[in-house]
Amino acid sequence: MTAQNLLVELFVEELPPKALRKLGDAFAAQLLEQLRAQGLAGADAQLTAFASPRRLAAHITGVLARAADKPQSTKLMPVAVGLTADGQPTPALLKRLATLGADASAVPQLKRAPDGKAEALFFDSVQAGVALAEGLQKALLEAIAKLPIPKVMSYQLEEGCELPGWTSVSFVRPAHGLVALHGSEVVPVTALGLKAGNSTQGHRFEAAKSPVVLAHADRYADTLAEDGSVIAGFDARRAEIARQLAAAAAQVGGGARPIEDEALLDEVTALVERPNVLVCAFEPEFLDVPQECLILTMKANQKYFPLLDAEGRLTNRFLVVSNIRPADASAVTGGNERVVRPRLADAKFFYDQDRKKTLAARVPGLDKVVYHNKLGSQGERIARVRAIAAAIAQQLGGAELAAQADQAAQLAKSDLVTDMVGEFPELQGTMGRYYALNDGLLPFVADAIEDHYKPRFAGDALPRNDVGLVVALADKLETLVGMFGIGNLPTGDRDPFALRRHALGVLRMLSEKNLPLAPEALVRAAVPAFGDKIQDPTEALLNFLDERLAGSLREQGYSAQEVDAVLALRPARLGEVPKRLAAVRAFAALPEAAALAAANKRVSNILKKAGEVDAHVSELLLQESAEKQLYAALQRTAPVADAQFEAGDYTASLQTLAALRTPVDAFFDAVMVNAEQADLRLNRQGLLKALHAAMNRVADLSRLA
Repeated sequence: MTAQNLLVELFVEELPPKALRKLGDAFAAQLLEQLRAQGLAGADAQLTAFASPRRLAAHITGVLARAADKPQSTKLMPVAVGLTADGQPTPALLKRLATLGADASAVPQLKRAPDGKAEALFFDSVQAGVALAEGLQKALLEAIAKLPIPKVMSYQLEEGCELPGWTSVSFVRPAHGLVALHGSEVVPVTALGLKAGNSTQGHRFEAAKSPVVLAHADRYADTLAEDGSVIAGFDARRAEIARQLAAAAAQVGGGARPIEDEALLDEVTALVERPNVLVCAFEPEFLDVPQECLILTMKANQKYFPLLDAEGRLTNRFLVVSNIRPADASAVTGGNERVVRPRLADAKFFYDQDRKKTLAARVPGLDKVVYHNKLGSQGERIARVRAIAAAIAQQLGGAELAAQADQAAQLAKSDLVTDMVGEFPELQGTMGRYYALNDGLLPFVADAIEDHYKPRFAGDALPRNDVGLVVALADKLETLVGMFGIGNLPTGDRDPFALRRHALGVLRMLSEKNLPLAPEALVRAAVPAFGDKIQDPTEALLNFLDERLAGSLREQGYSAQEVDAVLALRPARLGEVPKRLAAVRAFAALPEAAALAAANKRVSNILKKAGEVDAHVSELLLQESAEKQLYAALQRTAPVADAQFEAGDYTASLQTLAALRTPVDAFFDAVMVNAEQADLRLNRQGLLKALHAAMNRVADLSRLA
């Protein structure tokens, strides 16, 4: 049972670049999992995954040539069924033994052991360990079957099959080679019509040898690099590209740096086997076009890395990651410069054409753009956003802010009918800002047009001014209220209108900007803008917002109890929620907290059963010493706690209330709240009502019980 390192490589035609890393990791991980399950690899086996445009491979350390034998005990049947009264085997027992490869000679060695209420017969045997060829065959087929393939294609085998030209195979791309090496020995496995060997192919054009012969599993990456001119490891290739990008930018000088885009770097890593970064240039006059347009067309269409100067402005240089390293690279750079020029010319044409018409002149065109068949056109949507924005702006800044927000809301979607956004939808809002400035609009209105989409994703910046904040809130609320109003709700795995993201955006703006606006008031103010197009979704939407807020707070490290206690009161200003949570956490650490939380829960239950209760307390009706002491303590403590609450010192307010623990405990030990005498009962309920009101201003402390 000698252990050697194992290498498996599947050589294929170019794989989907956006899925390459996932395919490589899944292939390698599944191989290791299957080998471990069969006892061929131990828990300490080290896995290295390789993935290049034309290969998936895995290197696994310490793989056995044959798995260790395993003792096993097989339950046969109850003793009463397997043996006669004189201890002879029954036909049923002999038949069962035959299925296990044994005969009557094994009967004396059978073990008896309790099995429930009866006694059963057990057959002890040794299961031979699986050979590597057999185990790897199973693991390889399993790994291929479980690959997260975006789309399978079928192709016909030309050799090594029953019907050449007719036998079909399904895989992500046609496979042309299979390597399986245990140390230096080939493991005879097959897959996708291929037989394993010890040779593969290197770079299409620049391999030093063809085929590339692999002498040992441990020499895989080195041999491919030396003889095949291929960097097999995804991470190694990615790091080399990043290094070359930085070096090329430094060569340009002037503080130039390549644009940072992790997704683009991953995609380019999946497109090349031997990266070679080259510096290219385009005509400076194209820089008159907004840099976002040029950057997007270079990244999305050509997979280039634009170069920015030290101030973050686009330069007329860009970096190309080539897959070849010719002695004279001028043909490569010239070809890429010729390819990018028409793309940039298109962007310049769109920009010049769009500026011939103002954003205001494009507003009527939104009436022809369908937003949703149940909610009308984009023009109708803009009317609703304007109405919601007006209501929000009036509360935040009065008539002046309302007028500014109305102008921004009216023009916010106009760039949807421009040529540039039609070609590059990702630029909606961004181009609206440029066109607004071109039309002579004030900068804060132009900024609001761009910012009303923010935050676009988790961690994105919030709108930079109050006008943008108002329009962003109105736009997201319109989407949420409209979609909930027609029953278009997100499901577990589907959220086509990004309602979760819109909800978190609203909550972030309310919280991080500490706006004096409650979610409930906002939703109720937005509903009338829809008229009879929707059913009132207020309660469902508020619950949805509560769930999103609670989930977000739990992700920030607050416990479910802490979050529940604070959100139960639905605070009017979400900006106060972190302070309330901190206060609740500090209170929960006090020795009095558990008793007060339990008492508060008891008070809540009593008041709930009592129905409408007046918080008025008559001192003349206080008879028991314990209720007099609680009333006196409340009179001393509540004003101090209330003053601290009003000052925003929630932690101090709750800590002040902790002094009520002793009188509260004494009250419940000595006083019958629901006395038979009505005036006593109502007075004691009023005392509990006053206590409940004082203790639950920061959070519902009963939720901590």
